Amino acid sequence: MNYLTTLLANTHEKAKFSCGKAMLDDYLHKQARQDIRRKLSACFVLSPDNKEIKGYYTLSNSSIPRSQLPESIIRKLPSYKDLPVTLLGRLAIDNKFKGQQLGRLLLVDALKRSYDASSSTASMAIIVDPIDQQATGFYARFGFIPLRDSGRMFIPMQTVEDLFNA
Repeated sequence: MNYLTTLLANTHEKAKFSCGKAMLDDYLHKQARQDIRRKLSACFVLSPDNKEIKGYYTLSNSSIPRSQLPESIIRKLPSYKDLPVTLLGRLAIDNKFKGQQLGRLLLVDALKRSYDASSSTASMAIIVDPIDQQATGFYARFGFIPLRDSGRMFIPMQTVEDLFNA
């Protein structure tokens, strides 16, 4: 498969990345490599020259309680207590590259990568934990739906499949 991103590597200049949100900057600067080593998440970077990082996102396996899904989806699923999902944990664009639609490109890359992986590691949806109202609006524009009682949002893998097959 062709993706826009590659796994974070030692050649990438993490310290120069700044999106303006301390939690996202600090994660890339201080935690991402450790999480990769410990197999807690995978960090993918948009870095055409394998040095400067224009943006990044993280993916990991997760699960959600069936009860958080809308009734319209619950009716179509078996009665498992928890359901497998892919967590799009972080997504950030360096301030130098804002306004270039890179957030949209990274999201599409993450959706495609998650969809492709779902054929070998089950995942019925992709979930996100929006960091603020701006992030909530961003994900809502792309069809993410709020999960009940959690602040999280999700998009069913079937919707992602329909997007790529359209």
